[in-house]
Amino acid sequence: MTDTDRLLRSRSFVELNARQRAQALLDAGSFLELLGPFDRVMSPWLPQQGIVPQADDGVVVAKGTLNGQPLLVAAIEGAFQGGSMGEVGGAKIAGALELAVEDNQKGIPTAAVLLLETGGVRLQEANLGLAAIAEIQAAIVALRQYRPVIGLIAGSVGCFGGMSIAAGLCSRVIVTREARLGLNGPQVIEQEAGLDEYDSRDRPFIWSLTGGAQRHASGLADAFVADEASQVREAVVTQLAAGEPAQPRTRQAAHFLARLGALGNDCEQLDAAGARAVLKGDVQ
Repeated sequence: MTDTDRLLRSRSFVELNARQRAQALLDAGSFLELLGPFDRVMSPWLPQQGIVPQADDGVVVAKGTLNGQPLLVAAIEGAFQGGSMGEVGGAKIAGALELAVEDNQKGIPTAAVLLLETGGVRLQEANLGLAAIAEIQAAIVALRQYRPVIGLIAGSVGCFGGMSIAAGLCSRVIVTREARLGLNGPQVIEQEAGLDEYDSRDRPFIWSLTGGAQRHASGLADAFVADEASQVREAVVTQLAAGEPAQPRTRQAAHFLARLGALGNDCEQLDAAGARAVLKGDVQ
């Protein structure tokens, strides 16, 4: 098969919407959506601010199976309000994770995959969105006592803000080359530090520091996969089979702080290679 034939036969995962991504991961015929668009569970706050709401609030939650094993999938639609988390969407994810906990308590070994395409909290919903993210984080930790929770970051919206902390709480994280992962988004850093420090329009620079390849090379993601639906699905299968890591990143805060402390209080801006060296502990 030529490279052209292979390209024509491939199916981009990034180009799929949230519902299609969830369907692509689950076994054929097993997709069962919870609180779908026909249930009309929408944000009550957006219309008050002149914003048209979406029938599912930009979050798709589904139960099904992956290779015959029970799986919960929660997918965030990055095309709606930048994938931001509000009261309703956040409650859907947290509630679904809590249902997975209940399944495990009943003897149904249900794992979870979170498709994270989000800029963080929805500013229009302020504290309600922050509370929803906190509930998601607590539910991730609760479910990990039973089964792995896999975070998958695929598209260019990336995963930022409080939801990047949620990603860090996952058992394992999968990224693509198109993905980004960081606590603060480029525009926020530019606003606080200035254009000379961080130019949010410089896409190669941004991806070199927060892109999927960099995060994987730095040890902040567990798997790096091509943008092809079948390969993404196989990566999820592999990471679920790997189970909980012996030493999760959530238990390594002191190690990462020590590595950052090696830089001192006044250092030059790091390039991608320098950032990798710091996070991997190669800087003395």
